[in-house]
Amino acid sequence: MNLFNVNRFAKLTMVSLLALPAAVQAETAYVSNEKSDTLTIIDTDSLEVTNTVDVGMRPRGIIFSQDYKYLYICASESDAVQVMDVATNRILHNLPSGEDPEQFALHPNNRHLYIANEDSAVVTVVDTESRTVIAQIDVGIEPEGMAVSPDGKWVINTSETTNMLHWIDTSTHELVDNTLVDQRPRHVEFSKDGSLVWASAEIGGTVAIVDTTTRQINHTIRFKIPGVHRDKIQPVGIKLTDDGKYAFIALGPANHVAVVDAKTYEVLDYLLVGRRVWQLAFADNHSKLLTTNGVSGDVSVIDVNKLKVVKTIKAGRYPWGVVVKP
Repeated sequence: MNLFNVNRFAKLTMVSLLALPAAVQAETAYVSNEKSDTLTIIDTDSLEVTNTVDVGMRPRGIIFSQDYKYLYICASESDAVQVMDVATNRILHNLPSGEDPEQFALHPNNRHLYIANEDSAVVTVVDTESRTVIAQIDVGIEPEGMAVSPDGKWVINTSETTNMLHWIDTSTHELVDNTLVDQRPRHVEFSKDGSLVWASAEIGGTVAIVDTTTRQINHTIRFKIPGVHRDKIQPVGIKLTDDGKYAFIALGPANHVAVVDAKTYEVLDYLLVGRRVWQLAFADNHSKLLTTNGVSGDVSVIDVNKLKVVKTIKAGRYPWGVVVKP
């Protein structure tokens, strides 16, 4: 081969290599196990457990920092929010959290953490940079669910015994309104544009769709699964697809996830998963949905396009929360 052909071959090879799609890095799921005081780490490509990490006592709520460098862990019986370095899986320090932290939400500013303190009926606001409490807000009895609106204006807390959504203005840290919902609200989720809030009521057996502007209920979704007693249908975790097509709702001891049309609010299907399905998280560009199943001690994997459960992954004792790092 002469020099001209060698150079030409080299250029063609380089062009071909550049045309190849970049390798897709596998995502990683983190599952909190409230009775084994651990996190189970799962590769979402192979759907295999890659590591188990010891953390504080009774870990429940878990969320990432906006840059995915840190994982915040509600260690409820340690009365602490732990901060884990995602690169090393090491606990760096604890944040002041108030008593019995269960769920929390991080403001889009990546700094203010809003924590539900179930035993003391307050929401604690922590500055994650200075590691100090900057506010405590009185709310209803047994606060649990927490969410921050996409624009950062509102924080919503659910109180299980008061049966309300509490609307907190993030600019003043004051409670400015309440929305009465069904019995024992457990989880709240904003739509992607922030115009609606989905709130599950565990004992009421319903999900309320609330208008963010009026803070009034627009619609109530009810569930009926053939062969399952209505008392076992207890909605908890909610996840909405970014395209606005589906809402997935964990139905607790009914052992099913409801698939709901996010526009018409029609229940399209019920997917059988593990026992006492609790929380949910999307993986791999919303093509997979992971569910934590407390009593069966495992994670179900749902193919979102096929609306079919494709795998069960063993976790620790009583998996509770789940989040996914891209």
